[in-house]
Amino acid sequence: MWARPSASKCVSGSFIGATGSGKRLRHHSDALSARFRVTNRSKLWSPAALRRVALACALALGAPLGSAPAFAQNNLPALGDPDSADFGVGTERKIGDEIMREIRRDPAYMDDPLLLEYVQSIWQPLLAQARTLGNITSEIDQRFAWEPFLVRDASVNAFALPGGYVGVHLGLIAITANRDELASVLAHEMSHVTQRHIARSVTSGKRQSLASMAALVLGLLAASRSNSPDAVNAVVAGSQAAAIQGQLNFSRDMEREADRVGFAVMSGAGFAPAGMASMFEKMEQSTRLTDAGGFPYLRTHPLTSQRIGEARSRLGTAPPVRLAGALEHTVAEARARVLMDTRSDALRVRQAQDAITTGTLAERLLAACESAHASSLLRDWARADAGFARALSLARSAPERSPRAERAIVFEMVQSQLSRGEAAKAGETFRPYANERSRPALLLGSQLALAAAPLDDATIKARASDLQTWVATHPNDSLAWTVLGQAWAKVNQPLRALRAEAEARVALGDLVGAIDRLRAGQRVARGGGPVDFIDASVIDARLRDVETQRKQLEADEKALR
Repeated sequence: MWARPSASKCVSGSFIGATGSGKRLRHHSDALSARFRVTNRSKLWSPAALRRVALACALALGAPLGSAPAFAQNNLPALGDPDSADFGVGTERKIGDEIMREIRRDPAYMDDPLLLEYVQSIWQPLLAQARTLGNITSEIDQRFAWEPFLVRDASVNAFALPGGYVGVHLGLIAITANRDELASVLAHEMSHVTQRHIARSVTSGKRQSLASMAALVLGLLAASRSNSPDAVNAVVAGSQAAAIQGQLNFSRDMEREADRVGFAVMSGAGFAPAGMASMFEKMEQSTRLTDAGGFPYLRTHPLTSQRIGEARSRLGTAPPVRLAGALEHTVAEARARVLMDTRSDALRVRQAQDAITTGTLAERLLAACESAHASSLLRDWARADAGFARALSLARSAPERSPRAERAIVFEMVQSQLSRGEAAKAGETFRPYANERSRPALLLGSQLALAAAPLDDATIKARASDLQTWVATHPNDSLAWTVLGQAWAKVNQPLRALRAEAEARVALGDLVGAIDRLRAGQRVARGGGPVDFIDASVIDARLRDVETQRKQLEADEKALR
């Protein structure tokens, strides 16, 4: 399976809603976790997890935040102004890294290579344009992650975290009509990062603990998942927390600034400027018709009539842009709709879309892709094959064919064929893309090699070598490390396999598990059998590195008690 979740349950809601008081972290995180168990429908952050994240945030400064003037609506820093030394770039990245370490271990965190590649295809042009416009200083360019990630959640939401991380709910992809609407949200969230809105918001007339702030940040992400405003309010209940709730809400001025900067970024990157206005109008109409909580994005990104009006007025100054990538977006939209809720009853609803045989080409393609993918997950292979064939036929019949849309459908077909044990058939389907070096192709090609009967050691080694090259430049790709470990194990390279397993755990923040795998590698190296000296040396060096990281975390936890 490509879409591999990790291991706890929170991640949702737009990033900032409140900051904590200066109370001890242990009390704060335990109280928050207790509230979450009452209000949320799923397993949530444990007190220990909240403490670990908040601990890193507190130690990132080494001391509580110093006093600073509160921001007034008409007294915001200039765009891109450096923040105070109390919440510098390094501090913000450390906080973001620690929060992401917990998020990556959460079942709602989703690494789906096809959907993530699609989001990246929008994100990267936006990022390049932000650099061109001078929105990104050299310091934050080098030190921030600039990493979008996916959350398996049907609600319409996106959120910016400290350090350049941006979360995207599958529900957001599922509701956007085209890539330009999705680009408008990504550009907006990116602008919160480039304009340092998080750092600019973390100011207070009183000294406060970053540990408390981090615990409440994670708490709000969890509480908002319940789709209940009461759950969010419960997190910030109490006189001190409620009194400073507004400090971390993105102010209306910051929202308007992110709209303005984001509009320039998306239009400059070649996306249709109308995407922002149409997205605003879509959200406004939906929230006017229902207040069921399906748009948590609006709880921390209030959609005022002024923002909608400004988005519409900007269209008069922007040159018209021809919509592009429509079919590719349709395939991604269908995949998001299926994967955001994989309960059997929800999948059957998606499967029934194959009854739709009329409408526009995009509507029929959407229905066919939804039905095919849902049928595959339900293991209804005949219906899945019929759906994929219909989807591919529709994509190829378009007046302007989309190779990327056709490729995405083929990759889903290959995945479906692998799931039912038809490795040879899957290999034939994949053949036109066998030499591609994209992440989805590398992972799928490796899985095909591992599923072949009989196994071909030369092919597996070649695929492993390709993945090894990939992880050299993408060391935090836990899924790639996991598949790489499986490949090296199949060709009797135990040290490389154990090292890859360890690196996958490091990427997920599981340092204890990584140490276990590296020590297992040392035992193999000392077992008397033939080993590669370089591989053994790498195991030793990585073990020292990871043990040092672990000891530092333990010392930090002890210091906070």
